[in-house]
Amino acid sequence: MLQESAHGKWTVSSSDESTEETSDSEKPSTSSLLDAARGRTSGPQYPCSEARKAAHKRKASPLKLSDKKTSTEVRPAEKQRASQEGLGWCLSSSDEEPEDQEKHAYKETLKEEKCDAPKEHHLNLHKDDELSENQKAEEYNEIPSEDPDTWDLLNGGNPFRFFLTKVRGIEQSYNSGALHIKDILSPLFGTLVSSAQFNYCIDVGWLVRQYPQEFRKKPLLIVHGEKRESKAELLAQARPYDNISFCQAKLDIAFGTHHTKMMMLLYEEGLRVVIHTSNLIAEDWHQKTQGIWLSPLYPRLPQGTTGSAGESETNFKSDLISYLMAYNSPTLKEWIDLIQEHDLSETRVYLLGSTPGRYQGSDKEKWGHLRLRKLLKEHASSIPAQESWPVVGQFSSIGSMGADGSKWLCSEFQESLVAAGSSVTSLLKCDVPIHLVYPTVNNVRQSLEGYPAGGSLPYSIQTAQKQLWLHSYFHKWSAEISGRSHAMPHIKTYMRPSPDFQKIAWFLVTSANLSKAAWGALEKNGTQLMIRSYELGVLFLPSAFGLEKGYFHVRGKMLSESNDSATYFPVPYDLPPEQYGSKDQPWIWNIPYTNAPDTHGNMWVPS
Repeated sequence: MLQESAHGKWTVSSSDESTEETSDSEKPSTSSLLDAARGRTSGPQYPCSEARKAAHKRKASPLKLSDKKTSTEVRPAEKQRASQEGLGWCLSSSDEEPEDQEKHAYKETLKEEKCDAPKEHHLNLHKDDELSENQKAEEYNEIPSEDPDTWDLLNGGNPFRFFLTKVRGIEQSYNSGALHIKDILSPLFGTLVSSAQFNYCIDVGWLVRQYPQEFRKKPLLIVHGEKRESKAELLAQARPYDNISFCQAKLDIAFGTHHTKMMMLLYEEGLRVVIHTSNLIAEDWHQKTQGIWLSPLYPRLPQGTTGSAGESETNFKSDLISYLMAYNSPTLKEWIDLIQEHDLSETRVYLLGSTPGRYQGSDKEKWGHLRLRKLLKEHASSIPAQESWPVVGQFSSIGSMGADGSKWLCSEFQESLVAAGSSVTSLLKCDVPIHLVYPTVNNVRQSLEGYPAGGSLPYSIQTAQKQLWLHSYFHKWSAEISGRSHAMPHIKTYMRPSPDFQKIAWFLVTSANLSKAAWGALEKNGTQLMIRSYELGVLFLPSAFGLEKGYFHVRGKMLSESNDSATYFPVPYDLPPEQYGSKDQPWIWNIPYTNAPDTHGNMWVPS
């Protein structure tokens, strides 16, 4: 059916399953690797989402604005009926039963979220002397920094140990103190013995090249959630490397993903843990806003030390071990033992994870949003008039929230975000403003990557049309403070600012997007928490940094060297966030944008 809207004309197909999702030809197969190396395919050669594939395709075959006449008829691949209601792109699904619609949309968003990692731009299979244009461009960021500023930050100038990734194409001063993956894996950080990489989307060849030459043959464990064909593709990528082994995370609940992004780096000098938001693919370390928490170097404990030795005040050591135990994998036992043998007492952050399962009793508070609720109740101070302190959530993907806010967002999830102090407060939850930061179509269009940046913002039309109520909470992406307004966010952050946005009661950086799959949803009359995915983040609380007032000040200039004490937290985007204007629309990946060109002069036609 042809639909005319603010986005031009486009066609909605009426097939029951997304043809792109089900057809074998859409999935990168191991036999296509050679073709890719010869330049015969434009698809990314590692498992990834439909949104990423679309971005990759558009980068390989750009559609200029002048091509508009021939290219605006496209076929997003869902059974839908177009309607003129709402925002011009609203679609109705009256052919499906309401229950089926929900399941179907849920499946859609989670499949798309599956590769939060931008798989857009790179084929990393060329010979070294035949690097693709994108690879050449990225070499800008692929030289480890010798900037003494970076190492000063590591050695105490950055008490939070919170970093952004380097971004190509922004003023160089804003990359001062930011890190590329090659910096993290540099010998300056330690003499590597072995490493473990937990992630969602992984380009094995690219990952190996991020290690310094002298460390490339050291044992590397990759922890992933791929199954069936995707797993076969991942294993095939690793065939040339004898030192790589795999651990498949169990995903027994439908539509769950292994979304955690963590590195464990064992050195001759000790151990380091890195919890971050980037997939292990070139695009995620190139022109996106991403976050990293880098642990101190943890020294080995004296031999024979037992029990709770090397624990931090934040209980980080036992929480990390609990998280790894949840995989129930013999492969990870070796890493659990290594953590036991090291002193993690210098850690000042709290670990906040999600692991798939249905949890009851005290287990309910181990993971997801109930874990956040427990930590805030136990360790965040109550501040007078705190009910007027808003909550901010910032993310790169959105799941199905239900018919209205009462279903999850403004009920159980908000209750966790506003928890503070041990006193039971009967806040009227509707009194606490919620600011959700998610890029607009114009944010994406005007970004460094242009429309293909939207491949890593996989909010689908099928989900969006069912929750138009949610969009009234949306705020634009703006990050002048860190020079990253045009570097689309793949970072996920949540915080509790004061009404004037000069203070924050806490700050969380995590892999968890705005979804029930990531954070968990209560079932059985509130007695059970069900989580679908693996997620991991770290929570910054003032009390753990010796601040008695119960808040951090918001740092005025992200990278300024004054204000570098633990009093001033470097929030990486602009506060207060600016609400969407009447003409702003949230970025939705699977509809076309043909009315205005992006920064590369191209349009977006996803299929």
